[in-house]
Amino acid sequence: MQSHIITVHPETDRLPRTEQLAWKIAEVAADTVPIEAEVTEMVINRVIDNASVALASLNRHPVMSARAQALAHAHPGGATLFGMGPDVRVHAEWAAWANGTAVRELDYHDTFLAADYSHPGDNIPPLLAVAQQCASSGADFIRAVATGYEIQIDLTRAICLHKHKIDHVAHLGPSVAAGLGTLLKLPPSVIYQAIGQALHVTTATRQSRKGEISSWKAFAPAHAGKMAVEATDRAMRGEGAPSPIYEGEDSVIAWMLDGKDARYIVPLPAPGEPKRAILSSFTKEHSAEYQSQALIDLAFRLGKQIENFEDVSEIVIETSHHTHYVIGTGSNDPQKFDPTASRETLDHSIMYIVAVALQDGSWHHVHSYEPGRARRPDTVRLWNKIRTVETPEWTARYHAKDPAVKAFGGKIIIRMKDGRVIQEEQAVANAHPLGRTPWTRPDYIRKFQILTEDLISPSECQRFLDTVQNLPNLKAADLSALELIVPPNRISQNLNPGIFDFRQSSTNRPKEAPALATLA
Repeated sequence: MQSHIITVHPETDRLPRTEQLAWKIAEVAADTVPIEAEVTEMVINRVIDNASVALASLNRHPVMSARAQALAHAHPGGATLFGMGPDVRVHAEWAAWANGTAVRELDYHDTFLAADYSHPGDNIPPLLAVAQQCASSGADFIRAVATGYEIQIDLTRAICLHKHKIDHVAHLGPSVAAGLGTLLKLPPSVIYQAIGQALHVTTATRQSRKGEISSWKAFAPAHAGKMAVEATDRAMRGEGAPSPIYEGEDSVIAWMLDGKDARYIVPLPAPGEPKRAILSSFTKEHSAEYQSQALIDLAFRLGKQIENFEDVSEIVIETSHHTHYVIGTGSNDPQKFDPTASRETLDHSIMYIVAVALQDGSWHHVHSYEPGRARRPDTVRLWNKIRTVETPEWTARYHAKDPAVKAFGGKIIIRMKDGRVIQEEQAVANAHPLGRTPWTRPDYIRKFQILTEDLISPSECQRFLDTVQNLPNLKAADLSALELIVPPNRISQNLNPGIFDFRQSSTNRPKEAPALATLA
């Protein structure tokens, strides 16, 4: 890897394009270095993973809304939508929107944590959508995914967005644009402009993950992917972008991140160096924030040692800075103790998550968040006895560069009313590459089968799995076979009309909203 020092430059410096981070990223994207076999295998795992969580969320309201919006943008020869089969095609950017929302809705796919947070699997929906519309091969799609993961993970390693309360999807726009550059074999000059545009329009605050967390949490990555598709389209037509987008005196770094004295060291592959970052990411066994994965596994074990949860006096979770301040009591979010809070808020409350995991000894992507489960009086009482504490040890391990030391777990200390103390720590989740039961291909397949068994037939399940595992050999135009066919009676619709519905049918327009007529 090459380390690139990134600082803010006044306009009088006239920083050469080739010294800008966006250009260096573009050069990585344009590098035709071969993809290693283990990277290809992991790309296939993550395509399976994304499909499983996308189908499991197919009938959740945000996904229905995104799908309805996408269906208003039909495009023969375009991209497919999860569950709709290969015959339903929409414009690629709208497929990126709908499929990206479906993948993200349950917070149940892969993660990478370092200086900042990321869900690099969010790169896959927009890249697949464009690959389908542009009749790319399976091998080209794999190369694009490897680039998307590489750039997002490298940016996440180096540039912390969270401390400035900027949402982590600000790294996703550039990574998708870079991946599209790889997919379409664009020159660095075009990819450079696409990255600049994508970053410029995908920076937003972290309020989407704070307080009353709404459904926008699922839409935000999909929005970044859609913006990256549109940015790449504009760049291909010869349009430019704000630059230097990272280093300029009025840039993202200067005014949204560390400021005019900023100094970041961004690692990127050297010319000819394989893109391997996907191998540093890890998926979720449980549908919850990744920093809760190891603690869920730990809670399953500790809960077996408690006969009566009313006998618990206090539970303290010693963990990292990020866990304490994002999903713990350090956030100072009262909503994280609210039994009526949204699913999006509950999956960002480690206090709720540990309470339920202790009591149930299991975790389910639907049942563990149901209102009746969250409002159970005994759970609420236990929930309110839990607090988090940041410790230097766990914060250091969170930021460690050595994979053998890096950890996202913590220590759970349960103090009983009779004075007994039950305590144990767990550094990484069971499914982590260094965990008790590291995930391999059969685990991804099992997750897919479990999450889709009520939606697709066994034959459709097997057809998809056979197809995706043959991804390197798929020819141009064959990527539509990665779509899954869900019977129409198993797909719900969001029947609330929106602007696009009014545009499609003038008979639906209410007389009291004449301004909508301009959208016809």
